[in-house]
Amino acid sequence: MSASETPLKEKHCVPCRGGIPPLGEEEARRLLAEVPGWELAEGATRLRRTFRFPDFAAALRFVNQVGALAESEAHHPDLCFGWGYVTVTVYTHKIGGLHENDFILAARIGELAPEGGPPPQ
Repeated sequence: MSASETPLKEKHCVPCRGGIPPLGEEEARRLLAEVPGWELAEGATRLRRTFRFPDFAAALRFVNQVGALAESEAHHPDLCFGWGYVTVTVYTHKIGGLHENDFILAARIGELAPEGGPPPQ
């Protein structure tokens, strides 16, 4: 990233109306470098990350924080959670693959749960 570019975690999602191609794998891999802990999944058409927590209540708090962020960004990930974990899958449904918005949301979600610990209460 050059000094003139805004970090993904400081950007906001812009509504995608569809009708554009999803990012190619090369571009997705370039943006992946800006979202530590995330991985490309399903043929580089999805971003996925599993977050670990000490118990069910902490995982549920995180799910609620991600839900609030998703609503504020009007961009909604798929969430799967249970005792001590939350798996987040992000992609742009309208284009059936990845868009810069997905990496923005992933970066912002990553900020909610610092590595190695539960999210702030």
